[in-house]
Amino acid sequence: MENQVLTPHVYWAQRHRELYLRVELSDVQNPGISITENVLHFKAQGHGAKGDNVYEFHLEFLDLVKPEPVYKLTQRQVNITVQKKVSQWWERLTKQEKRPLFLAPDFDRWLDESDAEMELRAKEEERLNKLRIESQGSPETLTSLKKGYLFMYNLVQFLGFSWIFVNMTVRFFILGKESFHDTFHTLADMMYFCQMLSVVETINAAIGVTKSPVTPSLIQLCGRNFILFIIFGTMEEMQNKAVVFFVFYSWSAIEIFRYPFYMLSCIDMDWKVLTWLRYTVWIPFYPLGCLAEAVSVIQSIPVFNETGRFSFTLPYPVKIKVRFSFFLQIYLIILFLGLYVNFRHLYKQRRRRYGQKKKKVH
Repeated sequence: MENQVLTPHVYWAQRHRELYLRVELSDVQNPGISITENVLHFKAQGHGAKGDNVYEFHLEFLDLVKPEPVYKLTQRQVNITVQKKVSQWWERLTKQEKRPLFLAPDFDRWLDESDAEMELRAKEEERLNKLRIESQGSPETLTSLKKGYLFMYNLVQFLGFSWIFVNMTVRFFILGKESFHDTFHTLADMMYFCQMLSVVETINAAIGVTKSPVTPSLIQLCGRNFILFIIFGTMEEMQNKAVVFFVFYSWSAIEIFRYPFYMLSCIDMDWKVLTWLRYTVWIPFYPLGCLAEAVSVIQSIPVFNETGRFSFTLPYPVKIKVRFSFFLQIYLIILFLGLYVNFRHLYKQRRRRYGQKKKKVH
């Protein structure tokens, strides 16, 4: 009677370029591991689930792999790395759809496709940064300068928005609703400073100083500065309206948590309470801020119509007067499109930080 073939427990995981196999056999010496015709052959003497025996298995891969497996022996297992011929994500390991009974996911190394893509991009970015930094100078010096620069930028913005937020809060408790109507005259200079300085944030994202995406930063920069400089700054009739208070308050309420979070990130610190606030406070305040901005635009339309500011007449032979209020109505549509883009971006950030646990895989 022929001896029954014993198969060890095998656990697998993948990246876009590699496959990882972990064979649960201890005390293995000189295993037979090869790949022929896209099939991995394994045979070794070792101690497994059925005691000290010869174990073997064969796996036909889903797609083409390079025929040079690399393995490493430890006291408790055999680790095998196989290179894919084409860098891509596989839906399963084997050509046969039904998973072999001895094969299971390696949850210690398992990543979803999106996480693996992020890891791949991070490694590639790290490699390119390393090459760039090596050609430019000492990595430690450049990193320290970059962190120091970002720390100071975020500190200045934090102090500016904190001054605005505290000033508005104190004035509201002392003066009540009366504080609404002189918000602009009291705080405009500091808000001008902070919003002009925020141009640096978009430039940092554009040139790669920070990893933040450019589009959400640019949308926020243009939207806020349009409200501040055009709607409020050019129209004295708008500067004493209560809506200025709500716009300034919603902006500063978000930034007094966002900037200190970035400050601590520069020195590799993570304060859990601050992190939670940074990823949560925007949920009520960001839509409220956009709503307040929309109200300010709507309130400014009759003012621009009455004064005729920024309106113009098309040249002969058309001679049609184009009111600035027409562009404000278009801006209202753009405002809510920007709300969708930024809200989606912020939601994805929060989900990555506090998202659901990964689903089980087969």
